[in-house]
Amino acid sequence: MEFLNLKSTVPLPEEDSTLLSPQIDCPKFVIPNVSNPVEFLAKYTAPGSKYALDIHHGTTTLAFKFKHGVIVAVDSRATGGNYIASQSVKKIIEINPYLLGTMAGGAADCSYWERELGRRCRLYELRNKERISVAAASKLLANMVYAYKGMGLSMGTMVTGWDKKGPGLFYVDSDGTRLTNHLFSVGSGATYAYGILDAGYRHDLSVEEAIDLGRRAIYHATHRDAYSGGVVNLYHVKENGWEVISQDDVTELYYKYTAEPRPPLV
Repeated sequence: MEFLNLKSTVPLPEEDSTLLSPQIDCPKFVIPNVSNPVEFLAKYTAPGSKYALDIHHGTTTLAFKFKHGVIVAVDSRATGGNYIASQSVKKIIEINPYLLGTMAGGAADCSYWERELGRRCRLYELRNKERISVAAASKLLANMVYAYKGMGLSMGTMVTGWDKKGPGLFYVDSDGTRLTNHLFSVGSGATYAYGILDAGYRHDLSVEEAIDLGRRAIYHATHRDAYSGGVVNLYHVKENGWEVISQDDVTELYYKYTAEPRPPLV
């Protein structure tokens, strides 16, 4: 990888004109020296291709906005196919004291690009004498990875934080897709997490209720999804920045929750 001084040739909308200065040190990765790199790499990255690299992904991450900020919860298991590579991966990336990112997909891709996002957010602060907004940070990340669309990146991240408009939450993936909503769950265990979130989510949750909901959603995902597990790491994003709330072993949570009385069937 090398760094080059590149001049932006794409006009920005008026409200985004401060996101890029005339010159930015941009990372540039070596790509095949062919006329169409995406087409050349398709035989290694396209599903169903004879030479495709069949990479199995597994994780569970979630984030949701509520009355008192944003709850972010993740598991900590890293897998390579059916092999459990680690039980202690930190899947919440602390971009700055007011911004958090999550990891789902390729660990190296998510870790690198969100660290690069942190560098650019810091440059923005130095140039503009104010913190970058959550929307602008997520847009920077989407623009960076879109330049490598079709080249094998694997990312499904959430960018969340607090800015002048209050709590913000965005989903960004390696195709450059960028969405905003009040609730997201990403990863192989996301469907299980959504089941718990849909049953218990309300915007007017208390802090204690929101923390318990996030923790339970990740736990139930790890219980049913073989590619999720380890511990539940949970953060709370507030007006004065994010706070680490807890780190709970899912085995201990299993015995805690199974001992509780079950509600009657509806």
